[in-house]
Amino acid sequence: MTQPASSSAVTPLFGLLPFLKPYWRRWIAAFVALSIAAGATLALPVAFRYLIDQGFSTGQHGNIDRYFLALFGVSLLLAAATALRFYYVSWLGERVTADIRQAVYRHVLQMSPQFFETTQTGEVLSRLTTDTTLIQTVVGTSLSMGLRNLFLLVGGMAMLTITSPVLSGYIMLTVIGVVVPILVFGRRVRNLSKASQDRVADASALAGEVLNAMPTVQAYTQQPREAQRFDDAAETAFGTALQRIRARAWLTVVVIVLVFAAIAFVLWLGAQSVLAGRMSGGQLSQFILYAVVTAGAIGAIAETWGDLQRAAGATERLLQLLALQSPVTEPASPQPLPAQGEGICFDNVTFHYPSRPETPALQDFSLRVRPGEHVALVGPSGAGKTTLFQLLLRFYDPAHGAVRLHGVDVRQLALQALRSQLGIVLQDTVIFAGSVADNIRYGRPDASDAEVRQAAQMAAAAEFIEALPQGYATFLGERGVRLSGGQRQRISIARAILRDPPILLLDEATSALDAASERQVQQALDTAAKNRTTLVIAHRLATVQAADRIVVMDAGRIVAEGSHRQLLQSSPLYARLAALQFGLPQTAGAH
Repeated sequence: MTQPASSSAVTPLFGLLPFLKPYWRRWIAAFVALSIAAGATLALPVAFRYLIDQGFSTGQHGNIDRYFLALFGVSLLLAAATALRFYYVSWLGERVTADIRQAVYRHVLQMSPQFFETTQTGEVLSRLTTDTTLIQTVVGTSLSMGLRNLFLLVGGMAMLTITSPVLSGYIMLTVIGVVVPILVFGRRVRNLSKASQDRVADASALAGEVLNAMPTVQAYTQQPREAQRFDDAAETAFGTALQRIRARAWLTVVVIVLVFAAIAFVLWLGAQSVLAGRMSGGQLSQFILYAVVTAGAIGAIAETWGDLQRAAGATERLLQLLALQSPVTEPASPQPLPAQGEGICFDNVTFHYPSRPETPALQDFSLRVRPGEHVALVGPSGAGKTTLFQLLLRFYDPAHGAVRLHGVDVRQLALQALRSQLGIVLQDTVIFAGSVADNIRYGRPDASDAEVRQAAQMAAAAEFIEALPQGYATFLGERGVRLSGGQRQRISIARAILRDPPILLLDEATSALDAASERQVQQALDTAAKNRTTLVIAHRLATVQAADRIVVMDAGRIVAEGSHRQLLQSSPLYARLAALQFGLPQTAGAH
C-alpha cells in the first residue's frame, strides 16, 4: 500500500483521537498527576535555595531541619504523582492499543477478496503487531513523558527568568539553536522510520507466505533459497533501520552538545555574578538546578520527538488501512429476501477480476437455476465456474448485469441474509486450529453435539473422527496438518451439511477423496442435496452424471447444457472431457 505524504510530522497522530476520547476521565486523571509531578519537580530547586541561604548560610539548625522536611515532603508528593501518572498512562497505552488492534482486525474481516488480491496477509499482521506496538509506546510512555518535560521546560524557563533575568536571557537565545536541528533531523527520522516499518512489513509478508507453503518449499528443497530471500529482506530492513538510528544519534549529539555548551557558558557567568556579589549562593544553586531540569527536559523532548514521529508513521499506515473501503458494501436499505422465489439467476453478467482487468472471467453470462434443482458446472480450468460462486456469495460485484436470488438483486440484500442461505465446500479445504467439533460447527456455533455427530455421519467422517485420540475433541493443528487431504475435505463437507442451507455450493467437493470415500460422500451429498438448490463444480464427470442439468462453460460463457447423454452427442468440449476421463469416443466431434 502506498504511503501518502503528510503535511506535518506528527499530524497523523490526531487520527488517534477517536480511540482516546472514550477514556477522557483517565486522561484527566493522568494529566492532573503529571502536572503535580512536574510542579513538585519545579519546587525542589526553591527548597534547595532556601536550605542554602536560610539554613547553611545562617547556621540555624531549626531552619535546616525545616527545609529538609520540606524537601522530603516534596519528594513524597513527587513519588505518589509519578506512580499515578505511570499507572494511568500505561493503562491507557494498553487499552487504546487493544482498541486499535480490534478495530483494524474487524475492518480487515469486512474487506472483500479484492483487498487480499493486492495485500499480503503478512503486511496486515505487521500493522497489527509492529505498528500498534509503536503506538502503544507513544500513548503509554512517550506522550506523557513529552508533556511532563514540556511542563518542566516551560516552568523551568519561567523560574530561570525569575531567578536571574540576565542569565536566563542567554539561555533563551540558545533554545533557537537547539530547535532548528530538532526540526531538521526530526523530519528525516520520521521518513526513515516509515521506510523502516515498510521493510519490516515486507519481511513479515515474505515469511508468512513461505511458512504457509512449507511442504512445497521442502519438497523442492528450496530452504536455502528462501532463507537467503528472507536474509536479504531482513538486511534491507536492518540497513533502513540503521539509517534511522544514525539520524537519531546525530540528533541526540547535536542537542546535548548545544544545550550543555550553553549551560556551561551561562553558569560561568553566574559564578562571576556570585563572586561580584550580584547573586547569592542559594540563587546560583537554584539557577543551576533549573538549568539542569530545563536541559534534561529539552533532551527528553528531542528523544520523545523521535518516538512521536515513528508512531506518526505507524498511525498513518493504520489509518490508511482503516480508510480503505471494500468495494462490496452493505446496501443502505436492504430488501427482505423472499422465503420462496424463482431461485438463482445470472442475468447477462460480465465480470473481470481486479487483478486481471484485461481478461473477462465471465462475459454476457446468463443462467437460471430453479429452486431445488441440481446443476453441475463443468469445463476447463479458467472457464469461470468458481467465479459464479464468488459472485453469488457477493465476494465481488459484476461490472455489468445482475445476480439475483429469488428475484432480488444480491446487491440489495444484507450480506448476512444472503450468505446465511448458502453453504459452501471449497476445493482448497479450510481447517481452523481448533477441535474437530469446533471446525464442524463453524457455520452453526449453536449446534448440539448430536447434530455435529449426525453431520459427520452424513459426510462419511464419523468413523475416522471417532478413531482420533480425543474423538471430536481432538485438536487438529494449524490448517488441519494432522489430517489427510480426504479427511479435511470430509470435515468441510460436514460443516456445510450442519449449516443446513437452502443452497449448497460444492466446488470440487470430492477432489481429495479416494474411490471408496468418494462413493460414501457422494451418497451423503446426494442426500443433503434433496429439497435444496445445489450448484456443483466438478472435473470428475462421474460425480455429476446424476445432476438435473449439466452446464458446460468455456472462456466465461455457456457453450452447452443438458444431461450427460445429451452432451455426449451435442457438445464437442464435453465429449472431449468425457473421452479423456472415460475413454469414450468423441462422438460430438462428428457433428
